[in-house]
Amino acid sequence: MFKAKNLSPQKLAGFTALVLSAIMATGCLLIGATLRETLIALGLTFLVAYYLYLYTLQNFIYRKIKLIYKFIYQTKASKREDFFNKNILPLKTIDEVSEDVEKWASQKKEELDNLRRNEAFRKEFLLNLSHELKTPIFAVQGYIHTLLDGAIEDPSVNKMFLKNATKNIDRLCRLIDDLDEISKLESGEMTINKEVFVIQDLVKDVFDTLSIKAKQKEIKFSIKKGCEAPVHVYADKEKIRQVLINLIENSVKYGKQDGQTIASIYNMDGKRVLVEISDTGIGMAEEHLPRVFERFYRTDRARSRDIGGTGLGLAIVKHIVEAHDQTINVRSKIEVGSTFGFTLELGRDS
Repeated sequence: MFKAKNLSPQKLAGFTALVLSAIMATGCLLIGATLRETLIALGLTFLVAYYLYLYTLQNFIYRKIKLIYKFIYQTKASKREDFFNKNILPLKTIDEVSEDVEKWASQKKEELDNLRRNEAFRKEFLLNLSHELKTPIFAVQGYIHTLLDGAIEDPSVNKMFLKNATKNIDRLCRLIDDLDEISKLESGEMTINKEVFVIQDLVKDVFDTLSIKAKQKEIKFSIKKGCEAPVHVYADKEKIRQVLINLIENSVKYGKQDGQTIASIYNMDGKRVLVEISDTGIGMAEEHLPRVFERFYRTDRARSRDIGGTGLGLAIVKHIVEAHDQTINVRSKIEVGSTFGFTLELGRDS
């Protein structure tokens, strides 16, 4: 009986009272009591033992369970709620309480794991931020001190040092602007002003904007065949322009000489549009793909820093896309190229 699952306090009290009353009845018979006296003793013992044991057991269990639930849910019940929970609602069995405790423990474990991951991410972010800030600051500091130490009188180097100092100050300003923008996106301060527009027209505008950079490496821009027909989307045009500029500019930065950047647009399900930007560049190893949208994450730090950029572009892209309640993904292979794809809401005029 004690091995049975969901054993209630009533059953346990009844079983205990039955055992005690049987012992009492046996004792009465042994001392020569009459059958009537034995039955009365049996009945009284059963009733007294049952209700006394049930009351004690229920109060003990309720108090222990109440302590467990106070600890788990960190709640404080009023006297009315306490009376209702104790006397009106059916008491939970030990197995049910055990399940609740296990569920709570599992949730707490997940919370602790998330906190550890967030702490590791915070430390890495601060380390990266410190490094990104120190690099241009120390460079500017070095150039200025050199000029103050006498190089300013040397016309062969003074302008070059000032130009290099200016480049690093510009880099520092871009970094601060990007940090400000990503903070606004994360806090929800930046509003999304949606409108209907043709996505191919916006892609062509960005191609024109970045054509000079592409020309330096003879990279050709194009829209994939079969994707030329105008597709209307409903989104914040200027924010999506920023997304496209970041993705296409990256395709040029990490593209190969005489390479290609191809834009593809697909109507997915009558509700969403998939926009993909593909290149024939250096690509990325598979282990980097889950982290490319993290702030300051670089697949090759030395090479990325030589090429330029703040390391926040893809993080901003991800936040803008997610602010539209859409998703972004990446596919890549080393020496083959990369494809970044994001979804947008289909425009009503499509």
